Amino acid sequence: MKVTLKELAERTGAALRGDADIAITGIATLDRAQAGDLAFLYNRRYRKFLSVTGASAVLLAPADAADCPVPALVMDNPYLGYARAAALLAPKLPVSPGIHPSAHVDAAARVDASASIGPHAILEAGVEIGEQVVIGGSSVIGRDSRIGDHTIVRPGACLYHGVTVGRRCLIHSGAVIGADGFGFARDGTQWVKIPQVGGVHIGDDVEIGANSTIDRGALKDTVIEDGVKIDNLVQIGHNVRIGAQSAIAGCTGIAGSTTLGRRCLIGGAVGIAGHIEICDDVTVLAKSGVHKSIRKPGVYSSGWPVQEARTWHRYLAAIARLARGRGKTGEASE
Repeated sequence: MKVTLKELAERTGAALRGDADIAITGIATLDRAQAGDLAFLYNRRYRKFLSVTGASAVLLAPADAADCPVPALVMDNPYLGYARAAALLAPKLPVSPGIHPSAHVDAAARVDASASIGPHAILEAGVEIGEQVVIGGSSVIGRDSRIGDHTIVRPGACLYHGVTVGRRCLIHSGAVIGADGFGFARDGTQWVKIPQVGGVHIGDDVEIGANSTIDRGALKDTVIEDGVKIDNLVQIGHNVRIGAQSAIAGCTGIAGSTTLGRRCLIGGAVGIAGHIEICDDVTVLAKSGVHKSIRKPGVYSSGWPVQEARTWHRYLAAIARLARGRGKTGEASE
């Protein structure tokens, strides 16, 4: 795609410095950009490339604008500007409305004429597909599931029965939505499966990463509210509720019946126990274990950051000495 710098300034909300008619055809990093590219500076460690960039223009913060050797788009949050510019300039994959001959669409399914159903996709009875929805090849949309307008389901995703997906969502390959929650009761030495009869409700503008799983509810629905972003390889248990505009990084697991508030940020490999509540505006740093409710907004952590091996061994030795120095009652010995 080809746009002028003036149009990019209007679309990103940035102030324009320089020739408004410069044509921009792509986005690149400061050190690799060439003529026609828009580069951006957000991370200070890459500032050393600003003076030698080959970009036609750079998107950056006001503090860096004076040192920019080429025309600039200036805004307080250049990373946000980058996201908006990339959405405009990124190449769009061609999509043709219609149902591929190899797809299986049940006679009781309803598919809007503007939707695209890929090869070997399966749409079961009662499925409803909205306007300009794209269902990738070999995806499965289970009975009575509904997918809202402009949502994209990448190839190989699987939505079980009774799943509702809102508008403008993106579901990546390998995602499984609506599988049974992990519900069992103990009978002596055996497990008795608890039927999972709830569904999954996903709001508008949600993104679900590759190979992530969202379990259906045991009785009521598992709910993912509007604007939630879920990374790859995330597990969300049954009856979990994720508040609007929250983001969850990869390899995180959230156990059943937990409520996560709005605008929460969950780092990678976080483990969140079941049946707890996390309030709005909480950040949990990577590799933390959350075992009880969090009722106050803020930043929380329980993971050990990486250390040089010798330093880590000294820490362990110090902990062992501290443990040996305590009596049976837990009081420190003299």
